[in-house]
Amino acid sequence: MNPAVLFIITTDPRTSPRPAEAVRIAAGVGAWKKVAVTLYLSGPAVLALGEYPDELADGDHFRRYLPLLAECGGLICAESSSPLLGEIGEAPVPFRQVSEEALASLTLENDCVIRF
Repeated sequence: MNPAVLFIITTDPRTSPRPAEAVRIAAGVGAWKKVAVTLYLSGPAVLALGEYPDELADGDHFRRYLPLLAECGGLICAESSSPLLGEIGEAPVPFRQVSEEALASLTLENDCVIRF
């Protein structure tokens, strides 16, 4: 069984390029197909799933690498209680809404957790 890594992104993509870089890294790791990748977007980071990512810092990364991550079998999750989830419009990739309680389970299921 392949090792698993969970990327938790909480930084605001409207003001910081860190979420875009985290998505790029996650897609790169997922492309190896030797590591199971899960991406969890929390708080303002759920805006990375928006239909207009070009309005965000390094937004082209979201447009380019989120679909790549999904194609490689990566799981994309968003905090179900984030108030900004209603602002994303039509997401370019399928994602699962996850509660904070379910995040605890995701954390236990992964061998490594990386926070951005």
